[in-house]
Amino acid sequence: MLKIFGDHDENTVKQMWNCLGVGNVAGGVLCADGHLGYAQPVGGVVAYRNQVSVSGVGFDIACGNMAVKTNRTYDQVSPRLDEVSRKIAKKVDFGVGGKYARSRTDVLDTSLFDDAEAWRTADVEDLKDLAWAQLGTVGSGNHYVDLFEDRSDGSVWVGVHFGSRGLGHKTATKYLRAAGGTDGMMVAPALLDVGSELGQRYLAAMHLAGRYAYAGREWVVDQVCRILGASTVDVVHNHHNFAWEEKHGDENFWVVRKGATPAFPGQRGFVGGSMGDDAVILSGVDSEESRAALFSTVHGAGRICGRTEAKGKMDKRTGEWKRPPRFTREQMDSWLAERGVTLVGGDVDESPMAYRRLDEVLSQHSGTVKVESVLRPFFVMMAGNEVRDPYKD
Repeated sequence: MLKIFGDHDENTVKQMWNCLGVGNVAGGVLCADGHLGYAQPVGGVVAYRNQVSVSGVGFDIACGNMAVKTNRTYDQVSPRLDEVSRKIAKKVDFGVGGKYARSRTDVLDTSLFDDAEAWRTADVEDLKDLAWAQLGTVGSGNHYVDLFEDRSDGSVWVGVHFGSRGLGHKTATKYLRAAGGTDGMMVAPALLDVGSELGQRYLAAMHLAGRYAYAGREWVVDQVCRILGASTVDVVHNHHNFAWEEKHGDENFWVVRKGATPAFPGQRGFVGGSMGDDAVILSGVDSEESRAALFSTVHGAGRICGRTEAKGKMDKRTGEWKRPPRFTREQMDSWLAERGVTLVGGDVDESPMAYRRLDEVLSQHSGTVKVESVLRPFFVMMAGNEVRDPYKD
């Protein structure tokens, strides 16, 4: 009933079993990058019969990754990093947004905002202005804009990671309350019957947030490509916080993935490691293990500790550590320098030492996916430590 990849702490496994004990569950998967999450582990996958888990999809509905291979090479771009960094900072908002205006001609696809019926059906018309103001904002936490060098041919890839921002967070909050969800980590999942009126409205809202997240990631990637003077050669784009109606075996299920990448045979995904580790383009393969995994794989390397443990906690009044940091800025900077990574923003809570190594995580999913391209990060831009964002991951 539960397929587990890799090794996990006791609470993460317990949380996954909690999920499988509520509702019309057909099975579950815990991917090798899994760790404790709200109600359902990050890296957790649950298949339901005629139900969807609002808490399983989570607050950052349709968080995902997009990667674009460009016609530029590392040798062409690396001498321009100071210029590229300044231009991205002037164009792309980190945090809650509102700093830079987006015009209709700037946005690749405005059909979402013109689709009045979709907003009505989702019952989130009151969030439309907020959504427009935050379109293409990257947020904070582990969300980023990166430049990668393809290890096979030296080409530059643009990669981004973020989701549906305030629209998704407020939508999730609204429907969690309606579904009777409770606060806390080790709580029962908040489920809705997909055939109910409330379930239908939630699914409409989830898909609206998904369209919004796609539009935002496409906008950011487009802006970065313009700054690079680059055209697109290849695109890989996927959500990893979402629910899909899928057929597994002879039966249809609603498969809820929280921090897990869909990986059906031939389906491609972009999976990042950390700010100082390689990322990959991978694709699913058909195997018995893949079917047991509900055609799901990792969405990243997975944290080994929480942000407060990594960063420590200081008494602002005395300047003394209440809880010493597990990792120092010097350690992080040394790691990045050794790997030739230029970091703008970020802090030790996102240090590479706070994450597992992606190649080790992927090895636990051997036989379910194949790696198509290995991407070395050489420029990473994240929200600075001073940025406050209520909608981070």
